[in-house]
Amino acid sequence: MEQYNGLEVLFLENYNDIKRGEKGAWLSIAAYIVLSAVKLLIGTASGSQALLADGLNNTTDIIASIAVLTGLRISRRPPDSNHSYGHYRAETVAALIASFIMVGVGLQVLYQGVNKFVQPALETPDLLAAWTAGICALIMLGVYRYNSRLARSINSNAIRAVAQDNRSDAMVSMGALIGIVGSQFGIPWLDPLAATLVGLMICKTAWDIFRQASHDLTDGFDASELKLMRETVAEVEGVEVIKDIKARIHGNNVLVDTTVLVNSMLNVVQSHHITEEIEEQLKDRHQVATVLVHIEPL
Repeated sequence: MEQYNGLEVLFLENYNDIKRGEKGAWLSIAAYIVLSAVKLLIGTASGSQALLADGLNNTTDIIASIAVLTGLRISRRPPDSNHSYGHYRAETVAALIASFIMVGVGLQVLYQGVNKFVQPALETPDLLAAWTAGICALIMLGVYRYNSRLARSINSNAIRAVAQDNRSDAMVSMGALIGIVGSQFGIPWLDPLAATLVGLMICKTAWDIFRQASHDLTDGFDASELKLMRETVAEVEGVEVIKDIKARIHGNNVLVDTTVLVNSMLNVVQSHHITEEIEEQLKDRHQVATVLVHIEPL
């Protein structure tokens, strides 16, 4: 009964964290809807390729954020007969889908930016586009700071990916601002150059999100963090040898399996006390959600 209550408490904590994460996804969706509409409208009116590229990027960010929100909603479902560990990996899958969407648009923006260089005439965008890019950059920096703090607070890879995308968008708008202002000083090719850089930055952000999500989905884990966990287990009184220790990411949870050798003369109660101490130390010092300890006699 004690173990069941513990799992119940863990699910409730994760449920509340995911609910908080959904607020970050909704904030991004609202910001992207407004900013993409403004950028596309003013970008078209002012003739700014960089601002148009930035606005196009934001339209796909809406889809990506919706994918993350959907993943968070699915991950809130409790464990069932087919998902004993719950549905937490749904948010990681959502982050992976978001990276695919982003790289598709990044390549399109990159193509349009490069293609603009071959056109014989390059127009100088209106300064209204520069003001728009600057204000939008400041707004996205605010959204990034909110989601970045939220991701650290609830330890969510999905919201961390959203925050990373927010930061990329702020930098993209800054790049568009530089290109538009530069074109006012007789170097109009700086604007399509900024659009090209926008495409490269979108692709880079998409690759970073894809790499992290695929790493987590294939049960990859940071070797340096695993080494620290091994040291923590070794410090527990009664542990003679650590035969094996491994960890994996399950949504925003860390799961650890370890096999330790103890004195063969210990009774069941003493061995169980060692397992409880290992679990407590790993949860307190490394924020591990679930620990499975296997005891073997030395």
